[in-house]
Amino acid sequence: MSASNQACASLGQTRQLPSNSYAWLALMVLLWGASWPITKLALAEVSPLWLATIRFASAGACLFVYLAVQGRLRLPPKKDLPIVLSIGLLQMMTFTGLGMIAMVHIDASRAVLLAYTTPLWCVLAAWVVFKERPSKLQLLALLVGLAGIAVICSPAELDWSAESTVMGAAFLLLAAIAWAVVILHVKRHRWTSSPIELAPWQMLLASVPLAIVAFVQEGSPANIELNLGLVQMLVFIGPIATSACFVISAEHGRRISTFEMSNFTLGVPLVGIALSQLVLNVEITAVFTLGLCLVVAGVVLAALAVRRA
Repeated sequence: MSASNQACASLGQTRQLPSNSYAWLALMVLLWGASWPITKLALAEVSPLWLATIRFASAGACLFVYLAVQGRLRLPPKKDLPIVLSIGLLQMMTFTGLGMIAMVHIDASRAVLLAYTTPLWCVLAAWVVFKERPSKLQLLALLVGLAGIAVICSPAELDWSAESTVMGAAFLLLAAIAWAVVILHVKRHRWTSSPIELAPWQMLLASVPLAIVAFVQEGSPANIELNLGLVQMLVFIGPIATSACFVISAEHGRRISTFEMSNFTLGVPLVGIALSQLVLNVEITAVFTLGLCLVVAGVVLAALAVRRA
C-alpha cells in the first residue's frame, strides 16, 4: 500500500508506459482490493497482530530474495534511514497493526473505505504540520470527504452502543492519519536508494516490533492452527498482495503521474467493497452508500487539486 506513494515521490517525472503497464497496474488494484476481504477471513483463524507480522515477514523475505537475485540487495544508506524508519514504523507497523485490530470489530467494506481516506488527511496534515495553506479545491475536498466520514461513522450506520465497533472505526482513522504523515514525508525526502531497494528493510523493521507485541498480547504463534485454506490466504496476503504488488507499483507506477496513480489507487477501496459484498455478504446500506459517494468525491477532488498544483 505504500509503493505507489514512494515510487511517484522518489522519481517525480513520468515516463512513457509500456503497452502492458496499465494491465499490470489494474492487476495490482484488484489484488490490493481483494486483500481486504481475504484478510477479514484470515482474521477468523489468526490474531490480528500475528497476521500483520506474518504479512510483512513473508513479503519482506520475498523482496530480499528478489533483490538478491537481481544483485541489488544492499544495506540502506544513512541518508535514507529516516524514510526507512518512517515507512517501516508509521505506515507498515502502525497502519497495518491498527487496521488488523480494527477489522476484527468492523466489516471489510467499511474498513477499506475508512483506511483509504488518507488523501483527505494529507491535506489537513500539510496545513497543520507544514503550514501549507490548502487551495479552495483542497478545502472543498476536505469538507466533502469529512462529511462522508461523519456519515459512515454516525449512529445511523455504526452501532455506537458497541464500544468495539467505535474503537474499530477510530483505529482505522488513526491508521489513515499515520499513512498521511508518511506520504508527506515521502514527498519531502531526498531519495538515495530506490523505494524497492528499501522496502524489505522497512518490512523487516515493521515485523520485529509487531512480533514482540503480538507475542506479549496474543501469545505464541504456535497456537495458530495451519490448514490448506489458511496457508493459501497467508500466501495471498503476504507474498502476492504485498510483495508482488509492491514490485508492480515500483516498476510501473513510477512511469505515470501522481494524479494518474491516485486514480488507480482509488480503485482499491471500490474493489474491496465490491468483493466484500460478494464474498462476505456484507450489507451495503443507503447510509453507507451516501458516505461512500462523499468520501470518493472528496478523494477525487483532492487528486484534482494535486493535478492543478
